[in-house]
Amino acid sequence: IEAERALHGQKPLKSKQRMPPQKQTKVSRADPEAGYMVREGKPKGFFYLDHRTVDGRCGIITDTYTTPANVHDSIVYLGRLDRQVERFGFTVAAAGLDAGYATPGIAKGLEDRNVRGVVGYRNPTPPKPGKMRKSDFVHEPDLDGYRCPQGQLLTYATTDRNGYRQYKSDPAICRDCPLLASCTSNAKAERTITRHVWQDARERVDANRLTPWGKAIYRRRKETVERSFADAKQLFGHRYAHFRGR
Repeated sequence: IEAERALHGQKPLKSKQRMPPQKQTKVSRADPEAGYMVREGKPKGFFYLDHRTVDGRCGIITDTYTTPANVHDSIVYLGRLDRQVERFGFTVAAAGLDAGYATPGIAKGLEDRNVRGVVGYRNPTPPKPGKMRKSDFVHEPDLDGYRCPQGQLLTYATTDRNGYRQYKSDPAICRDCPLLASCTSNAKAERTITRHVWQDARERVDANRLTPWGKAIYRRRKETVERSFADAKQLFGHRYAHFRGR
């Protein structure tokens, strides 16, 4: 992030003294190590997650790692991949992952490790009703900006602490725009588009999914790791936690 800001002539971010976050957290009285999971299409409750890797040829489990269910899949993946390479001496050529791993960090990590990633499609967060999508704006890398449907170039403003570049419009132009109401409700009449510093890597990995090779890899993922989980649930009692704690 600091390197990105330096390229644009910006000062380093000041160190931020953060107070310990204070929030209410659901804790199971029966099993405090379990994590409360809230996911679309999944039951809510206290669970554990099995982060599992299998080989693409035979479906042999090469790694399994248990976390509370409120730990996102993408948080532990690269560390588990490195562990397998170090432990078994694997040369990993490709990895098929579901949409839960569709993040810029995973994409950049795979490229840094010379692993060709094929990741499932993740639906973008829809805008508020009546508002334009981010996809209505065209990224112009040569100009380091985004072009709006009316032709205005949103120029680079800053890079935030989370690694997102911010591109902002000119309010003087936006105030007279016929699409203002559907574009932004900002009091300054200013539209902001964000782009992660590793978004280029994410787009390259996303493109792999659409190739004949990528489609074959993704089909194989469903035939191996999904079958492994199904067998574990149906044949080996993996559907429920039989003991407390990890």
